[in-house]
Amino acid sequence: MRPSKRRALPKDDSGMLMEQYEQAKASTRAKVEHAFHVIKNLLGPRKTRYRGPAKNTSQLYTLFGLANPVRAKRWLFTPDTEVRAEKSTR
Repeated sequence: MRPSKRRALPKDDSGMLMEQYEQAKASTRAKVEHAFHVIKNLLGPRKTRYRGPAKNTSQLYTLFGLANPVRAKRWLFTPDTEVRAEKSTR
């Protein structure tokens, strides 16, 4: 929904329900689009060369597979102090 239409929603229960629905859609859209951002801007296939459907599909699957660790970097490299403290006391 366009922002101007969201602002014009009524302030009753139906409007609040529509606002929650739009919030859920926006949240899902942001999560999906982030993977495309990683692939396009960080992994680099700016121009697509035609190599045949099988090779192009294979390349996209590989890039999406590589995008997962890039997206999970925040959780993979944050220091987990509780786990490290338990291991050091053993």
